[in-house]
Amino acid sequence: MELGTLRQILLITDGCSNQGQDPAAMAALAREQGITVNVIGVMENDTINEQGLQEIEAIASSGGGVSQIVYAQQLSQTVQMVTRKAMTQTIQGVVNKELQQILGKSSTMEDLSPDKRGEVMEVVDELGETSKLDVLILVDTSASMKHKLPTVKDALLDLSLSMNARLGDNRFSVFVFPGKRKDVEKLLDWTPKLEVLTKIFPKLTTGGITPTGPAIAEALDYFNKKRSLRGLLSHDDEQYFEESM
Repeated sequence: MELGTLRQILLITDGCSNQGQDPAAMAALAREQGITVNVIGVMENDTINEQGLQEIEAIASSGGGVSQIVYAQQLSQTVQMVTRKAMTQTIQGVVNKELQQILGKSSTMEDLSPDKRGEVMEVVDELGETSKLDVLILVDTSASMKHKLPTVKDALLDLSLSMNARLGDNRFSVFVFPGKRKDVEKLLDWTPKLEVLTKIFPKLTTGGITPTGPAIAEALDYFNKKRSLRGLLSHDDEQYFEESM
């Protein structure tokens, strides 16, 4: 079997949204369009409160994705783990639908014999290595994230190295919220090379609000837009940068 491009939103945040649409509702809308929403909550000295934890879980649940709470120093390995776990989860869902068409609506991988289940999981693993992957990363740049942004940058660079070891093609895009001029701003256009982030992250500023819902809504809109003509015609890494930044 073949899959289309796996599409993920990866939200990295440390607190509660306080502006705009309900982020869980926006995540549910993304899921309806075949886009998985994963959330990583970044802690520092246990500063994520109960409301923040509930929101993180609600966004991931509504978006059909994975949620994980970590301390900043654990972020690199967690970003990779969440991305891969969400890929496997998505592929297993597709495989289960295929099985239901073949074996009946109530059938899933768990219903197979151990040997058959092992064979199916080999297919899942292979698809996880060979499928195309688009990951749109949303980075919370509210005031409380100021000292965590260098760790976020390192985690995304590690993610790029990990994902580029796959056989399938990868593309990444990065948005921040809040931006300099509006609630959500594009930092990086679609690119296979997250390492160009090293030129951008030192320029980031942090603000007070946390417009998580609008950020997910903007990401959803962006998934439905084609790559810019400028990006297609240029071979310079600078093509990927948002000019307003």
